[in-house]
Amino acid sequence: MLIGGTALLLGGGGLAAYATTALAGNNTPDTMSGHQQHTASAITISCPDVGERLRTVPRSAQLSVSKGLSSLDKQVHDAYHKMMGGSGADVLNPLKAQRQKTIKMMVSAIAKNTKRPSYLLKMSGCTTKPVDEGAGAGGGDSTKSVQDGWYQGQNQTQGADQNQDQNQQDQNQQDQNQQDQQGQDQQGQQGGQQGQAGGPSPDDFVDINNVQPNADAPPFAAPQGGNASTGTFTTECGRNEDGHFNSDNVIVTPGVSNGAHHTHDYVGNKATDAFANDNKLAASDTTCGNGDQSTHYWPVLRKLDGNAEQKPGAAQDANVGTTLTPATVTLTFRGSQVGQVEAMPRFMKIITGDAKAFTNGTKNANASWSCTGFEDRQLKDKYPLCPEGSQVVRTFAFQNCWNGQDIDSGNHRDHVTFSDQNGACPQGFKAIPQLVQRITYDVPQGQSFAVDSFPEQLHKPVTDHGDFINVMPDQLMSKAVDCINGGRNCT
Repeated sequence: MLIGGTALLLGGGGLAAYATTALAGNNTPDTMSGHQQHTASAITISCPDVGERLRTVPRSAQLSVSKGLSSLDKQVHDAYHKMMGGSGADVLNPLKAQRQKTIKMMVSAIAKNTKRPSYLLKMSGCTTKPVDEGAGAGGGDSTKSVQDGWYQGQNQTQGADQNQDQNQQDQNQQDQNQQDQQGQDQQGQQGGQQGQAGGPSPDDFVDINNVQPNADAPPFAAPQGGNASTGTFTTECGRNEDGHFNSDNVIVTPGVSNGAHHTHDYVGNKATDAFANDNKLAASDTTCGNGDQSTHYWPVLRKLDGNAEQKPGAAQDANVGTTLTPATVTLTFRGSQVGQVEAMPRFMKIITGDAKAFTNGTKNANASWSCTGFEDRQLKDKYPLCPEGSQVVRTFAFQNCWNGQDIDSGNHRDHVTFSDQNGACPQGFKAIPQLVQRITYDVPQGQSFAVDSFPEQLHKPVTDHGDFINVMPDQLMSKAVDCINGGRNCT
């Protein structure tokens, strides 16, 4: 066994010391591609996702909740980097105290105009998570294939009542209490040997030639046969040639700059930032050629070349490397397998995937990675190594069922869900056009790229996610629905 010490330059300019371990016969650390082989004992920080448990957020509390969520992310960010500093200092207890204060503020703001969500107060405690532990631990099976329902049906339990959420949180808190001391002991023992500071790991990559087909060919195509609505509607919005970047998240943390803590790539609505309300979006120009003012965004993909560039309007938050411009961006709406679709309301907001899936588990994960020429092979928790001449492909297939009432929800998920594998929406939901965002990239050969992420998520591919705000004028949405239901392919 070979053990060596090294250091990684973080985005903020600090050095995080860590150790690397290579078993005899394994590859040596890949310093040229910007990452190192981490040890089995390397850890990150895992905290309960307060945003996921939000149910009702009154308008009067929205800004307080946005600031609270952003503060919770910043607290984890700072604790993670302190832990990576190698001092072995107590990190989890101070973090818990910070989170208690912030969550209490959020609960008080919400309670002024609706039922007090006291269950959130049980979510302050965090634990450590082994870096080598898969994303499925704590949230779902990390070995699912496309055919197992990775893309459809994974959110059928979203409508469970709040009592179930509270029961689950009670159990989570018990688990956390048991693990808190263990985590503190682990920190003290490991000191600076927490392993890969920032990620990704060589284990996060796989040669696409070694992946067995697990999806339809072509994947994400419009439904066919039977009662399906077989048409499509495609909107052309460019590749972000204008350089629209920021580290905001207008859906999750409106009104807060740098609410995402990673950089987003935008196409469509030109006004999208943390402070863009519906009126501002409706008055904005767009990069889409058909007058579609919708907002589409996703985390940037970076080349792991050590470049510490910072895009205008975006903070860095330890995300380092040259930002890659997509080679192509395709935005297509498709129909339902079991019947016609209904128009989605203007200003509906949808998030697909989970930026914290590595620590949250895969319940809401919806990443999909592949290579051109190999798209019958879809990867959810690995980056593809594509052969020469083949491009990396990211695909986001959004939720296709709507509750018929709300354009958003407290956790930004409960108002929409996926149909089952037969194409049927759950009771109380109706079929809407399904957005499929497909983005391709020319990347250098080898383990040379990674998606932007929260620092404790280690740039894991399973954390990839897409965001959408429907700002189509009603007439254009009607055209899209008519084309889809009529079996036509329109733009």
